[in-house]
Amino acid sequence: MAKRIQFARTGGPEVLELLDVTPAEPGPGDVRIQNHAIGLNFIDIYFRTGLYPAPSLPSGLGTEGAGVVDAVGEGVTHLKPGDRVAYAQGPLGSYADYHVLPAAKVVVLPEGVDVETAAACMLKGLTVQYLLRQTCPLKGGETILWHAAAGGVGSIACQWAKALGVKLIGTVSSPEKAALAEKNGAWATIDYTKEDVVERVRELTNGEMVDVVYDSVGKDTWEISLDCLKPRSLMVSFGNASGAVEGVNIGILNQKGSLFVTRPSLNGYADTRERLEMMANELFDMLKSGKVTIDIGQKYSLAEAGKAQEDLASRRTTGSTILLP
Repeated sequence: MAKRIQFARTGGPEVLELLDVTPAEPGPGDVRIQNHAIGLNFIDIYFRTGLYPAPSLPSGLGTEGAGVVDAVGEGVTHLKPGDRVAYAQGPLGSYADYHVLPAAKVVVLPEGVDVETAAACMLKGLTVQYLLRQTCPLKGGETILWHAAAGGVGSIACQWAKALGVKLIGTVSSPEKAALAEKNGAWATIDYTKEDVVERVRELTNGEMVDVVYDSVGKDTWEISLDCLKPRSLMVSFGNASGAVEGVNIGILNQKGSLFVTRPSLNGYADTRERLEMMANELFDMLKSGKVTIDIGQKYSLAEAGKAQEDLASRRTTGSTILLP
C-alpha cells in the first residue's frame, strides 16, 4: 500500500485526508513516478477551496514533484524505470507516494540537480522562465515590479532578473522578507504594510514608473499595479492569492495610459513536450550555473499537508516548501 492525500469536498485544510491506496498502473503514454519530494504551491489551495474546480471528487491534490520512474506505459520511449525525473503539470495527485501522469509532462533531471531542489522549483522556476523570457522577453535594463518578492516564485525571479540585468523592485510584508529579497538580487524592496507602493515606485524610478508589473496577488493589488506602470507598458496578472480580479472595465487600461494586460499560465506556455523541455533546460542551466539557487525554507511530511498549506496561505513561509513522502 502507498499513501495519498485526497479530498472529497472543498473547504479548509481539514478536508484533506491521508489514505492508504494501491498505486495505479500507467496506461499508454503514461509514466508512474515514485515521488521523493513534492512541491507545494498556491494553486493547490485554489483546488482545495474550489476556486479552481477539480475535475471530479474525491480528488488527489498537487501537480509538482520529483523522484524516479517506477513504471512506464505502452509507447513511452524517452523515459525508463530508474530515471531521475521531475514534473510540474498533469493531473492532480502529486501529494502521494506514487503519481501517474502523461510521460510528455515529465523531464529527466540532469546531473547536478537533486530531487528536492527540482520538486521545490519546477513549477515556480518554469513560471519565472515563461514570465521573464516569454510573456515579456526582457533584454536587460528594464525596471519591473514584482509582488510577493520573498515567496517561492519571487525568490527565483529576483535572482533570474538580476542575472538578466533587470532592476526588480519587490513588494514584501516585513523587514525580514525585504532582506531575503535583496539577498536574492532585488534592486529595491517596498514594505507594503508600511509604505505606499505607488509613491515608493515613483520615488525609486524618478517618476518614470516601471516597464512591467508581475502580480500574483490579484484582487487586492490590481489597481496598485496598474498605477505603477509607464504608459503603454504591461500588466502581468498570474495569480489570485487575495482573490480573483473581477468586474474590471477594460476602459481603465486606456485611462491609465493605453496599458496592456495578460493573464498567462504555465499550461499555456509549456503546451508541448518540446516547449516544456526547452523551458526546463533553461531552468536547469540557471541552477547548474549558480545564477539561481533554491531556498527550501520549509519541509513537511505528507501527513502535514494541511498545516503546510495554512502556513503558505498565512504568509508564514519564505522561499519554497516541499512535502516529503
